[in-house]
Amino acid sequence: MKVHLTIFLMCGFYAAGCGQHPMTDYRPLGAAGMGSSTVEDLKTLNTSDAEVIQLVHLKQGGITDDTCVALVRAAHANQHPFNSADWTVNLKNARFKEQQIVEFAQADKLDSIGGEAVTLKLVGLSEPTVTTLLQRRLRGQTTLDSAQIGRLKNTGLTENQILQQIDQGITDEVADKEIKARESARNHANTGFVRNRGRIAR
Repeated sequence: MKVHLTIFLMCGFYAAGCGQHPMTDYRPLGAAGMGSSTVEDLKTLNTSDAEVIQLVHLKQGGITDDTCVALVRAAHANQHPFNSADWTVNLKNARFKEQQIVEFAQADKLDSIGGEAVTLKLVGLSEPTVTTLLQRRLRGQTTLDSAQIGRLKNTGLTENQILQQIDQGITDEVADKEIKARESARNHANTGFVRNRGRIAR
């Protein structure tokens, strides 16, 4: 009976420790400038060595301690390790607020939305328009590809006109046809032949 009890306890201990990282080396975080209290918070989140490397990258990219913890917590809540340091720093460099980045992570769309978000900023859209488009993506609503949005803007459509078309359910295929039509009309504008009525010099 004692043997069975011992085996049971050993199995329970092993199950409780499954997936934990008691040997993680947290020293690189302190060297990267992370506060000791933050490191303790990360220990309670059972942060792995691979995640520590990601977090060092975040600190080098100027991400605050609170956001580092929030990103690891969001990743674990979504049942996977945090491995999105590159996209996080890219979004930070594109002047997204850290709270926005955390929202992407909480929705488990940090990787999938990162490229689109950066492109929307590069296109030159205003902050309210970028926020509206990204909120649509976070809610799972259909919207145009960021490249198509940029092309529509380049043909002369205003941001409000683009948002109206998105609200009406325009697809990438329909947008592509409209873009080509508007580009063709623009390229042919003011190309009529004008006769020179001046006198010919002798």
